[in-house]
Order: sequence, then C-alpha cells, then structure tokens
Amino acid sequence: MKTKMLFTTMMVFVFAGFLAGCASLPKDDANAKVMHFENTRAQRYTEIFAIYGDAVTKNLTAGVYNTLGLNGASPTGAGDSTPQALLDKVTPELVKSETGALGGFINGPRVWTLDWIEVNVGKERDFNGLKARWVTWFPIPKDMDLNKKGSTYYKPVQVERHTQFGFNKGKPVFILDAPNGDTFVMKSLSLEQDKTQTYESLTSLGSRLKLPAGWKFRVAVLDKDLVLTPDKGVAWIVQDDLLNTYDRAGDTYSNFRP
Repeated sequence: MKTKMLFTTMMVFVFAGFLAGCASLPKDDANAKVMHFENTRAQRYTEIFAIYGDAVTKNLTAGVYNTLGLNGASPTGAGDSTPQALLDKVTPELVKSETGALGGFINGPRVWTLDWIEVNVGKERDFNGLKARWVTWFPIPKDMDLNKKGSTYYKPVQVERHTQFGFNKGKPVFILDAPNGDTFVMKSLSLEQDKTQTYESLTSLGSRLKLPAGWKFRVAVLDKDLVLTPDKGVAWIVQDDLLNTYDRAGDTYSNFRP
C-alpha cells in the first residue's frame, strides 16, 4: 500500500537541480505492514524524503519516511514524534549519505489536524537520532515547473494513495472549497513557512490566507465521523499559501462531504 501523506512535491523540486548521477531504490518497503495510529490531532511530526532514480532523465522517486509513533511519542500515535532538538540535527546532506540517495529533503515539522491514520509502514531508519519509518514511494512528476515560489498554491494534484485518514464526530475540520465545487479537508498544518502557526490558530486561518478568486475557507464541526479514502488508489491533494495540506472529500473520496 502507498500513501501520499503530504503534498510536498513542490519542495522536492527545490533541490532537484543539485542532484547528479543515479541511485537505485532500497528495499525499505519489504515486509511492510498496515499500522493504525490514534489520537494524532494537534501532534507534531516530520516527513523525510530520500530521492532515488536518474537525475539526467529526471525519472525520480522519493522514499518517504515518517516519524509518527517514534522519538518519544506513543507507539499508538499520540505525542510529539519530532522533538526539535532531534530535528535540528537532520540535514539533506545527512539524509543523502544515510540512504545512498541522490538527495534529501526534510518536510517538517508539521502538525496533524486529523484524529487517526491507517498506513502501510516499512523499514525504520535512524537519521542522526531522529527515527522515521518508510511509508511510501513517491514518483516525482517531470512536468511540474516549481522553481517559482507559490506556483503550486491552490492547484490540486492527483496522487497514488491507499491510506485512510479519520476525523472524529464532534471535532472541527478545516476546509477549502474550490471554485469547481470540490471540497478539501486539511490533514496537517505546516510550521515551515509560518513558524507561528498553531492548531488553535486554525479557526481564524481564513483571514491569513491569500485565497484566489472562487476559493473559500471555512471551519465545520462534524456531526458524524469523517473518513477520507482514495478511489481505487487515487486521491487529490492541495496546499494553501502557508503550505497546509488538504485531501479531497466527497463523492468517492470519503464517506460524506462535510
């Protein structure tokens, strides 16, 4: 099973120009198993990307490693799985040397805005003290020109994913409504671009976003459990201009549209 736990394609391309040579995928997905994590709402985590493939042809794939359930957090999911003191020791160069990859990228810290996750988990790696487990292979699109900052904001992207994301009844969800009527529910907030963001600040996020024409932000309290699921392994994701990440809901992508 594969998951696109975050919409981080844009950040991968920031360093793609520095890659050189070839690197084959390790077998970090061998013996992967489905794991269920609970009580993740408002908890910090980080994803680490190791980039493999051919830099000349740009046939690149990222191995994605997530800290969820590690580094002092509860194995079931609750707690800060990316303590800043450990994260500060991780660099792209370290990721590259530890994995034998063409390059590395650290996507975090981030904060979950959902209540539970079911994801396929593979090999655990140690990045200078910060532990993270393989969760997916992420083929990097060739046709995305992402050198210009903001070029991907509010632009939905289709990805391969099999992970389920859960939001509990009675909890708030943070929603982007697209001009075409599609609804996207936030999975995680980013602390990369705006380090002052907090889970509590999301209720007023709409006043801070630079929403394009036709886009709307709203907050809703669920009157029943919401489960986001891919449609035959396909999901749609989008980011706002603060790099917060949303997954499409409604139709075949969830049990209902909030």
